Amino acid sequence: MSGYVKSETHKGITSIDFYHPQSNSLPSKILRDLAVAISHAGDDPNTIVIVLRSAGDNTFCAGASFDELIEIKNEQEGLKFFSGFANVINAMRTCPKFIIGRIQGKCVGGGVGLAAAVDYAIASENAEVRLSELAIGIGPFVVGPAVERKIGASAFSQLAIDASHWRNAEWAKRKGLFAEVHSNTEEMDEAVQRLANTLSHSSPQAMAELKKINWKGTEHWDSLLLERAKISGRLVLSDFTKQAIEKFKEIKNVNRQT
Repeated sequence: MSGYVKSETHKGITSIDFYHPQSNSLPSKILRDLAVAISHAGDDPNTIVIVLRSAGDNTFCAGASFDELIEIKNEQEGLKFFSGFANVINAMRTCPKFIIGRIQGKCVGGGVGLAAAVDYAIASENAEVRLSELAIGIGPFVVGPAVERKIGASAFSQLAIDASHWRNAEWAKRKGLFAEVHSNTEEMDEAVQRLANTLSHSSPQAMAELKKINWKGTEHWDSLLLERAKISGRLVLSDFTKQAIEKFKEIKNVNRQT
């Protein structure tokens, strides 16, 4: 089952859209394509501001692809897979353009990481968040620095430890993950368009300097996130994780049939 990453630039605004039929999950190819698209937009002189969004209404991003996780056979394969998340977050971090996140639905695991790594997240009230990694024996190691940077150590630990509990969009806004929460999709899209239009008429140089300041202290993430990817890559090989993923897949299949 494939998905896509598409980019389109209009009047200084580059929209990067991603999709996967399994609730916008992130297999390796989509992770690679996202990192490339973000880096390309960052280098493109025609791009002044970026909007990151996903397809559909219910889920912004379901995180790591269970189909790929279950196929990981050794630590090297595990490192390679989880490095995909590291590469996307680092591409977002080092991109000299502001990235607006359109968060229309639920964020799980790596999806919370994407929402945390954008520079300004505009969400709908349906955008619940959950860091589910511990429930399958891994832990939010790679996305953790991005999430903790946005919401603080205490809120991050709450999400990471209570891995089965959903937090609503208002909770995410109070903690700083979301900048705005809107009651419906139309209002959310109007807010995204308004901010994107405003920034498209702002100074690219000033925004690039401001982004450097906003991300100050993260210069070591190129190595940090790879070290975190090694941890996840090792843990994903455990029997606990393999069994937990199979249970999650069975539950999803039953839900689809009913």
